[in-house]
Amino acid sequence: ISVLMEMSRLLNTGLDRETLTTCVRLCKEGINPEALALVIQELRRETSALK
Repeated sequence: ISVLMEMSRLLNTGLDRETLTTCVRLCKEGINPEALALVIQELRRETSALK
C-alpha cells in the first residue's frame, strides 16, 4: 500500500491511508473503480456543501 499511497499523494487525490486501503479492498472484492471514484467525488461535493 505504500507505493499506492505515494502515487495517491503525487496525484493529489486527498485520500488518507485508511481510505485508500478501503478503496483497494473494495476493488479487490469486485467493486467498479470508476463507480467508486464517482461516489467519493459526490461525497466530497456534499461535504463541501455542508460547510
